[in-house]
Formats: sequence, C-alpha cells, structure tokens
Amino acid sequence: MVAMAILAIATAGILRAAEAHVDLLRGLERRASAQWVAENALAEAGAGMASGANAGWRDTPMLAWRWQVRTHEQASADPDLRQLIVEVRAPEDTAPTITLRGFVDAGAAPS
Repeated sequence: MVAMAILAIATAGILRAAEAHVDLLRGLERRASAQWVAENALAEAGAGMASGANAGWRDTPMLAWRWQVRTHEQASADPDLRQLIVEVRAPEDTAPTITLRGFVDAGAAPS
C-alpha cells in the first residue's frame, strides 16, 4: 500500500514535469514561428515586395498561428540604407513576441 502511494506521488511529479516540458517546447515553437514571420517581412522589404511600412498591423499566417506584423521604417546613418523594425505579435497579445531590426537598400521600392 505504501509502495502504491509512493508510485502515485512519483507519477504525479513526472506528469507535471512532462507537462512543463511540453509547454516549454510549445513556447519555443511559437517564438520560432514569430521569428520566421519577422524574417520574411524583412526579406520582402529587401526585395521591394513589402507594402505598408508605418501603416499599422497586418495579419499573416505561419504554421498553426495567425500573427500580426508591423513594420517601422527609419533613416539610418548611411544614406544608402533604410532601417526597418519589424514587430510580430499574436492577435491576443499587446506586446510583440519578436522585434527584428534590419537594414535594406534605400534604392529598393518603398515599402
């Protein structure tokens, strides 16, 4: 009887640890997905394909989630480059999950 109680307590602990690990992996997957969305937005801007810089949040799907993306454009110290700040968040969040800063050719089509 005592052995069964010990096994029950140990099993509960193992289940809690496994659940915490799954949550950690889910968060990692979510952040990686947001990072890919930000990198895609920066690549689109570099290729002159992006639209809507400084225009607010736009929806973008990636993997199993919907993301909101906002791109800010700023001047840089180099006149040949534009600094882009890409923020990605889940629709239910107020703070960005990922913020990516990058530079694109100022000669690329305006975004």
